Amino acid sequence: MSPSFDINKGTAVVVTMKNPNFSVLEVEDDPEAPEFPLVEKGRGKNAKQLTWVLLLKAHRAVGCLAWVATGLWALFGAIKKRVFLIQEVSAINDAEKPAKARVLLKFLKGLLILSVTILLLEVIAYWKGWHFQKLSIRLPENLHIPETAEIRSWLHSAYLSWLLFRSYYIAYSIQSLSKFCIVLFVIQSADRMILCLGCLWIKLKNIKPRIIEQDPEGAECDYPMVLVQIPMRNEKEVYEQSISAVCQIDWPRDRLLIQVLDDSDDESTKLLIRAEVSKWNQRGVNIVYRHRTVRTGYKAGNLKSAMSCDYVRDYEFVAIFDADFQPNPGFLKLTIPHFKGNPELGLVQARWSFVNKDENLLTRLQNINLCFHFEVEQQVNGVFLNFFGFNGTAGVWRIKALEDSGGWLERTTVEDMDIAVRAHLNGWKFIFLNDVKVLCELPESYEAYRKQQHRWHSGPMHLFRLCLPTIITSKISSLKKANLILLFFLLRKLILPFYSFTLFCVILPLTMFVPEAELPVWVICYIPVLMSLLNVLPSPKSFPFIIPYLLFENTMSVTKFNAMISGLFQLGSSYEWVVTKKAGRSSEPDLITAGERDMKHVSFPTLHRRLSEIELSKLKEKQEDEAAQTPIKKKANKIYKKELALSLLLLTAAARSLLSAQGIHFYFLLFQGVSFLIVGLDLIGEQMS
Repeated sequence: MSPSFDINKGTAVVVTMKNPNFSVLEVEDDPEAPEFPLVEKGRGKNAKQLTWVLLLKAHRAVGCLAWVATGLWALFGAIKKRVFLIQEVSAINDAEKPAKARVLLKFLKGLLILSVTILLLEVIAYWKGWHFQKLSIRLPENLHIPETAEIRSWLHSAYLSWLLFRSYYIAYSIQSLSKFCIVLFVIQSADRMILCLGCLWIKLKNIKPRIIEQDPEGAECDYPMVLVQIPMRNEKEVYEQSISAVCQIDWPRDRLLIQVLDDSDDESTKLLIRAEVSKWNQRGVNIVYRHRTVRTGYKAGNLKSAMSCDYVRDYEFVAIFDADFQPNPGFLKLTIPHFKGNPELGLVQARWSFVNKDENLLTRLQNINLCFHFEVEQQVNGVFLNFFGFNGTAGVWRIKALEDSGGWLERTTVEDMDIAVRAHLNGWKFIFLNDVKVLCELPESYEAYRKQQHRWHSGPMHLFRLCLPTIITSKISSLKKANLILLFFLLRKLILPFYSFTLFCVILPLTMFVPEAELPVWVICYIPVLMSLLNVLPSPKSFPFIIPYLLFENTMSVTKFNAMISGLFQLGSSYEWVVTKKAGRSSEPDLITAGERDMKHVSFPTLHRRLSEIELSKLKEKQEDEAAQTPIKKKANKIYKKELALSLLLLTAAARSLLSAQGIHFYFLLFQGVSFLIVGLDLIGEQMS
């Protein structure tokens, strides 16, 4: 109960507490007395300090709990949004997919159900404390059997039968498969180590491609006829900056022709690209617009159609840039001179540089992979073997090399690798220029990246089926044949996704339920971390992301494995090309401004992109019709069932590892399961509303 106060002015104040447990305080009304009497330092102040410290810690604890609760609530909200809002889309997509494409998902679901059932049985056995002694029957020495005097129930019998079955039948199969995968793992790791040592040797010796012969400066032969091709399809976000960058290449205009190869089926995009070409044509740039009426063969068909023009025979070299690539004005002056005095040289490949590598976690992880690919794989193969896979863009081909190799073929979705292999079989050499960089863009959403990786891993396996007889019967040396078959195709395109998925996503969780087939720690921890360190070396700023990189690469193994199987056995999605979605990022900070700054000595008339009145009216009518007829569709993030199934499988195996107190296995499975969950719910990369 609150105290009552009786205050009289000018007299002593007596505070009487109605609660008898409280003491009475008498305050003297002395004007000379200090308002706040001094209090001796002692227990009272220490108690107050302790109270404030406890309150502060409690406040921090409540803040941490609130932060965790907010994060969990956001996660559950994302799960709810993914699951309930995507059900109709998932049902439609599943109905469209062929039955063969769902085999892997059915396998993972069956494996998940089996693992959950075994986990429940193991938990019951652990809870009941079934510790049997070894029976008189002959059993393997490494069999883990509980010890007890007798078996008294059917559940005991079922559990013992499971122990016998897993020891005699399952453990041996898993051990055999794991040993095979470990051998492949060691071979691939050795290959990675050799590549890194080769890159280190190149750095120490400063080995770079040299220009063999240089003609007198200013001579006409210094500027051969060059054709530049920009293949694109519905590239509304990036067409303008790409065409602008290519049109500002520093090369004599009468010795340069730019082909804009537009395969767009969107009328508004076609009109905009045609208008951009018309703008640069009015500025005096030798540029033409081509659009195919029959768009077959994807990019290969587009390039093949462009090379069939009569005027192409007047040109000696062809440079290719995808729609999101922006070369520097001096690109041709850095690449074309390498062909002079080197008649066996068929390709000069430049390196990619990314304008959005720091945009999000997904782009940072992609940057690690691609930096290793260019800095190590392409550079080492170019220096020591004069051969590597053409990257499809940012490269210059000798047109004679293309013609001698059969030109562009429409048989696969990796036409760049196809033409590179055929040119290598015909004796042409390649050069990789690590110092010449071309700006481009990384996919910022997981959906776009996943589709890109599917094409990049299914196409090579499809090509391997087609090229294997040709490689075997070719006239190149046995060493080059072995390099193509064993290293270029099998080891780096087939074995890598196979053992990554099989070893870390299937065998490792199974060993938690079959302890007799346990994987050694060096396979789970030491070697993967070492390989990840080697991958990160070409991009030192990415060292803080080494653990997410390791987990993400294992997560992507399911997509790469599925793509590899599709290409190897020609399943439904093996010949599927989906244009990678771009955001239209510019560079440093504006690519167009930077290009115009480098071209100050060139005076262009002030022109604006113009459309004819008929084209404008058609574009306006089409946009109005589309706005009236097409309902507004909201883009939504997808859920990926394979990744979610593997997430639950790994988390189940992590729970099982707790019963056997396997520390390193538990943490690896836990973090890997969480990474699969994040990717399965599409919580990485650019988010769509």
